[in-house]
Amino acid sequence: MNRRSIRFALVAAAVAIVLPLSGCVSSFLPSTQSTVSTPVADKVSAALTPFYTQVLHWTTCEKAKGNFQCATATAPLDWKNPGRASIKLALIRHGATGKSLGSLLVNPGGPGASGYDFIRDSLSYAVDSKLQSNYDIVGFDPRGVNKSSAVTCYKDPKEMDAFLYTISPNPVGSDAWIADQEASTAKFGQACQKYTGDLLGFVDTVSAARDLDLLRAILGDKKLNYLGYSYGTLLGATYADLYPKNTGRLVFDGAVDPATTDFQVTATQAQGFESALRAYLANCITGTDCPFKGTVDQAMTEIRGILDQLNASPLRASDGREVGSAAMFNAIILPLYSRSNWKYLNELFTDVMSGSGDYALQLSDSYYDRNPNGTYADNTTEAFIAINCLDYKSTSSIATMRTEAAQLAKLAPVFGPQMSYGGTSCYDWPYQSTRDRVAIAAKGSAPIIVVGTTNDPATPYVWAQNVAKELQNGHLVTYKGEGHTAYNKGNSCVNNAVDSYLIDGTVPKTDPKC
Repeated sequence: MNRRSIRFALVAAAVAIVLPLSGCVSSFLPSTQSTVSTPVADKVSAALTPFYTQVLHWTTCEKAKGNFQCATATAPLDWKNPGRASIKLALIRHGATGKSLGSLLVNPGGPGASGYDFIRDSLSYAVDSKLQSNYDIVGFDPRGVNKSSAVTCYKDPKEMDAFLYTISPNPVGSDAWIADQEASTAKFGQACQKYTGDLLGFVDTVSAARDLDLLRAILGDKKLNYLGYSYGTLLGATYADLYPKNTGRLVFDGAVDPATTDFQVTATQAQGFESALRAYLANCITGTDCPFKGTVDQAMTEIRGILDQLNASPLRASDGREVGSAAMFNAIILPLYSRSNWKYLNELFTDVMSGSGDYALQLSDSYYDRNPNGTYADNTTEAFIAINCLDYKSTSSIATMRTEAAQLAKLAPVFGPQMSYGGTSCYDWPYQSTRDRVAIAAKGSAPIIVVGTTNDPATPYVWAQNVAKELQNGHLVTYKGEGHTAYNKGNSCVNNAVDSYLIDGTVPKTDPKC
């Protein structure tokens, strides 16, 4: 997420990042839903029967206004050894305002983003009124996240500040600098192990996908209906691969390609964010309040110069923290997730060019869900790193990292240097990674809609194209535009394609190319 975790920096973190800038709450009539859910009669092993036959008891939700109910489910810690121990999964649902087709489970991305908070605080951002009318919208916190049994690494937020914001005094890419990053990551992993315990080894996406099937069953649904954003597409694809016969209507928006290599992920994202930055600059320099003059190429060079200067001489913010190139990188890419947030970039660059680091820290703190008082709103960052360290194997050496850094600098001169040396991200992590980077076909699944945005910086369009081809029954819906994810963002063509499938089961005959 900063200089020490660039290997998967920003992979599918989009909705978690955008939420502070775009949340909204809707109020509805009091709920008339049942306070219990009757599980479906799935055939499972004797060891799993207690989990699959549990009854959910729904109650009033904390800090939720409107037609919401909340419940807690129990899942095995280790799906290969269900009797070992159990964990808790937090659920929230908004009852259908019309006749319900059943549950629609929604994941906002991350990994590490809270689906519970997403639905509670941003229901109408997550799904439109048509889906609210036809489905019980269910948000959930995956294992390791927020209100579920959660990853915890630092009890003192000052320790988290030190992990995220400490700047190595050594030149970027030097042996000493790499040693600093590896030492920081190793210390962080040890803290996560200390405070999280055995759960830290079981927050992988495959385990979370098995949880998803359990939730489907105890919610009373024979088939899973699902809307996954960003990383949520990887969770959904993993589910479809494990349980193809249990798939109902699945939509993946802002797809993560499970088959891409570490370097391909980084290179494609670096180029994607540079493309989004160019689009911002092309719009900016035609305005009256743009901090840049001249051409887009000149402005790109100037921004790289700002990052280099911050590497050499960080700015001191008013709270005493330093703003280096890593914090500035976070501050720049955060508004690039949505065209509607480009205005924040004008303020950011103007502030930094005046010698102030305060606005850059404000945006970087928003990236990490850090509150103004120095506390952290949730465990998004800790869960993000822990889940990725289990999901992605790294074979990087210092030599390969340096070779790749040189390639990235050529492919993406502005952001490539910021997104290099990701091999330090999970150095000496307490548990070995568990997932291989291979294509997911989900043979035998129901149709799956894959939505891709042509200038999506975080999950580039080529990934959506790949996923739609890799899935045996994938169907691509293209949105020609800017920003990360497309459904319910103002394009009626995309909305109609998604709503028609989720409500009526209508699969687009061809890509509508919205």
